[in-house]
Amino acid sequence: MILPEKTVSRLSEYRRILLDCLSKGQTHIFSHELANLNHITAVQVRRDMMLMGFSSMQRKGYDIKELIGAIGSLIDTPDGLNVAVIGVGNFGKAVTGYFRGKRSKLNIVATFDVDSEKVGRVVGGVKCYHVDNLPKLLKKLKISIGILTVPPEYARSMAEILTDNGVKGILNFTTVPLNMPDHVFLEEYDMITSIEKVAYFVKNHGGGKKSFSKATDASKQ
Repeated sequence: MILPEKTVSRLSEYRRILLDCLSKGQTHIFSHELANLNHITAVQVRRDMMLMGFSSMQRKGYDIKELIGAIGSLIDTPDGLNVAVIGVGNFGKAVTGYFRGKRSKLNIVATFDVDSEKVGRVVGGVKCYHVDNLPKLLKKLKISIGILTVPPEYARSMAEILTDNGVKGILNFTTVPLNMPDHVFLEEYDMITSIEKVAYFVKNHGGGKKSFSKATDASKQ
């Protein structure tokens, strides 16, 4: 079963929230509680649970451990996937350091850069290689996902190297829009777009959790 992109995004968000709840000793959660924490409606949560084939205990709500496991069985790859970060500037370092160790089924195994002062060193807990070695190491390290944090002028050439050497998914943090072959899944994140989105809701709703939540509920259906 191939889930819609927005559903997969919500499942990942649910898991992040559930892991936090579990760390605080909580064992069960109701749909309206999960909805409030994710700024969506309880109806949307229940729809997602039905799509997963997951049901709750009526009196206690969803079993958090079981729900985390069910989400993992749907969105994780059993043997895990290897990830590489291309471009180890300040943002690339931050991405590597933040993400490393967060998910057992996604492993950042290498970073790449052209800076000789970074090459050969451990950056964000991961060894940095020269970008000239990218084609060889993509195959050797069985890297399936590439995260692009390079300067804009290098985005397209780096994306081409990734796709030509077996990478099946790219997360693009550059400001350059990419066109990928059909067999490569592309996710593009532009920080300016996100900030402008926040600014729009501040302008039109005066900010605030309730007005933002209502607006995002409509966009996530």
